[in-house]
Amino acid sequence: MFTPGHMHRDNNDRPEHLRQVPPFSVDFYYEVRQDPQQGPMLHMRLVGDVDGRHFDEEFELHRDVAFNFASVATRVAARHGLPLNASPVMRGHDEYDKVFADIRTKLHAKPGDPVNLDHVL
Repeated sequence: MFTPGHMHRDNNDRPEHLRQVPPFSVDFYYEVRQDPQQGPMLHMRLVGDVDGRHFDEEFELHRDVAFNFASVATRVAARHGLPLNASPVMRGHDEYDKVFADIRTKLHAKPGDPVNLDHVL
């Protein structure tokens, strides 16, 4: 489920291809924050449960690499027990596209904007 600034993922319905994945419910919150030295930063919070274990983790990405959020969120979820092939961000690509577009709007980003390679994780 997507709303601007938030995406929820779970496998409560446990479709066939996720039956081997532990039960999970994850909320992905994001907003743009202005850092006085770094400029616009995409602040993210991933909170949820994987196989009954709760986690809550926050991280930030520079404006120019904010579109790598799915990779970072997938690694955070994996640290808390969610297999990489069950990424809470990538399932349901139509909602992922909405998150991407929302982030682009919030950051006033355009294709072709330069990337500072020092910001790449």
